[in-house]
Amino acid sequence: QLQLVESGGGLVQAGESLTLSCAASGLPFSSYAMGWFRLAPGKEREFVAAIGRDGGMGYYAYSVKGRFTISRDNAKNMLYLHMNSLKAEDTAVYYCARGPADVNARWAPTERDFGSWGQGTQVTISS
Repeated sequence: QLQLVESGGGLVQAGESLTLSCAASGLPFSSYAMGWFRLAPGKEREFVAAIGRDGGMGYYAYSVKGRFTISRDNAKNMLYLHMNSLKAEDTAVYYCARGPADVNARWAPTERDFGSWGQGTQVTISS
């Protein structure tokens, strides 16, 4: 089973940037699409971004499109989420997760597509 460990969260001010990392082990990382989700207080866990297994296709929630960029380094078994122009509403616990092996341009990621969740990393944006 793929094991995932997130890091990089913290407290930053609105408008600043932050990069989250997710270290993977246990299964061939490059065999799966990967994704980021977040859980804010009082809300349900929501999709943030996903990336195909070769890194060639990115998928984003409307709320973060243009501000966040997902990337991966298959040689290092690492997934990243680069977050710019952060807003108070981005405050949440961020989770990385394993997606399906094969995705295409029409894929609309949902939580049920993902498994092997990490433990999460807290991101807090002060306004």
